[in-house]
Amino acid sequence: MTAPVVTTTLDDGVLTLTLNRPKASNALSLGIAEAIYSAITSASSVRLAVIKGEGKNFCAGFDLSDVGELSDADLLWRFLRIETMLQAVYHAPFPTIALAQGHIIGAGADLFVACTYRLAAPEAKLRFPGWNFELALGTRRLERLIGKDAALDILLDGRTVPAQEAKAIGLATQIADQAEWPKSIERLAARTTQMSTFSTQHMRSITVVDTRAQDIASVVATAGRPGLRGRILDYQRAVKDAREKRRQS
Repeated sequence: MTAPVVTTTLDDGVLTLTLNRPKASNALSLGIAEAIYSAITSASSVRLAVIKGEGKNFCAGFDLSDVGELSDADLLWRFLRIETMLQAVYHAPFPTIALAQGHIIGAGADLFVACTYRLAAPEAKLRFPGWNFELALGTRRLERLIGKDAALDILLDGRTVPAQEAKAIGLATQIADQAEWPKSIERLAARTTQMSTFSTQHMRSITVVDTRAQDIASVVATAGRPGLRGRILDYQRAVKDAREKRRQS
């Protein structure tokens, strides 16, 4: 039997979603996006949702393994579904926690940003390379979280952000070893019992700015441009060439 791409548990109001493609560094396939979306939007009796990744890395971003076989239209649909999933997490009626280790890249970094609380392991590193192939995915949420100047600084260079810097600029809310994560979850779960579900839901609806329509439009405007598949393939080749140069140096 094939293992599920996302494993789900619910214990005393805490919903835990574990990305379960460790050999692929939990790259966001359409199946993972749909599973997270379904779990978040159909959740009941949930006070807190935890999102984590099995293995060494939280999430290596959009699954590029079959890009060569896809059309621009296929890719646009996948990015739209990923954006819809990210919106479901960001606007969930309950707090969400991302527990992230290793590489947190692209759509995986966008998933991290979409969560209410963002715990990073000390060795974790974030990167947002989507604009290298002209894709606006999660940009508004990142800008609202850390400010325009910090967001542009990261996005313009496509640079890697280590955990300590991520904490300093508000990208991560806490740095903690993985052994400490259960206690962090316990503390945050306890906080969710201090007010009613009604209060939590309405407080979140007021304090979380709703830019869903604009974000979908931005994905369509960028990913919908002809040549998306070619731009992604060019990006893959550039990454491969850079790795080869580092290996030889």
